[in-house]
Amino acid sequence: MNMKCVLITGAAALALATTVQARELTLGTQDNEATPVYKGAAEFAKTLEEVSGGEFTVNLFPSATLGDFKAMVQQVQAGELDMVITGYPDMSYTIPELKLIGAPYVVSDYEQLKEIVAGPWGQKMAEKFDENGLQVLDVWYYGTRQTTANKPIESIEDMKGLRMRTPNVPFLIAYAEAVGATPAPVAFPEVYLALQTNQVDAQENPLTTIDAQKFYEVQSSVALTNHFVASSSVMIGNHVWDELSDQEKEWVNTAIAAGGQLNNDLIQKGEAELLEVFEEKGLTVTRPDLEPFKAAMQPYYDTLEEEFGEGAIAEVTAK
Repeated sequence: MNMKCVLITGAAALALATTVQARELTLGTQDNEATPVYKGAAEFAKTLEEVSGGEFTVNLFPSATLGDFKAMVQQVQAGELDMVITGYPDMSYTIPELKLIGAPYVVSDYEQLKEIVAGPWGQKMAEKFDENGLQVLDVWYYGTRQTTANKPIESIEDMKGLRMRTPNVPFLIAYAEAVGATPAPVAFPEVYLALQTNQVDAQENPLTTIDAQKFYEVQSSVALTNHFVASSSVMIGNHVWDELSDQEKEWVNTAIAAGGQLNNDLIQKGEAELLEVFEEKGLTVTRPDLEPFKAAMQPYYDTLEEEFGEGAIAEVTAK
């Protein structure tokens, strides 16, 4: 009888130990709970717990609560944070060659972006991420960036003189400068207030971000400039990835794919529906001729090829 009690206690203790040993991954993002990225991250967390049988859980830190994307990347590299979601070419501050894929109008759509990341050029970049202590698990669609302003943008001429908020990344600053606006880098959580107080006149982001951040409340127009196919790179630190077994990596990749599917579906649905929503809210939607916008980027392309070599941009899109 006593032996039986000991055995039951031992089994219970083993179950308790298994529970205690469940690993929690931490993941940070600048995106808030209303965004497809956060919902995709939450789906990743849910799926990972399910496929791992509870061996893994994920603690999400949205809304830049851990700092901006550079701060979170640094935390991952230092082993203080396990995962981060941020723009793929935004990492050009660490991997300069990513400015090539970030250059406005180089990538035409998300399907092409995926092909590039999976192709020869993307694999070269994967090696550079690895050298910086990071693994890119997936690249999710973040939407095609459009331009909002406090006046209608009917042509490139209407861009001149606008104080345009951009992220502090070179290729989007270059976009603002090339089309005649004055770039004004503002931290992402501060963009709404900057627009509301007329610190800046315009900004550029995907339609779903414009909706989630309610920029439509403080801007009067949306111009379909289609200047940049934005993406979210889901990255994990080498300090985590290298310790995972093949089975654990499979669980993570399965869960990442589930999160990416939800994120992509939400963004593509949003892009299909939001223009009508914005017009109902009183915004003017314009479709300027984009050829002058593309032509205006040529001096920036020339600068990139001076830095990375002649033909560097063509190499990005080569199959």
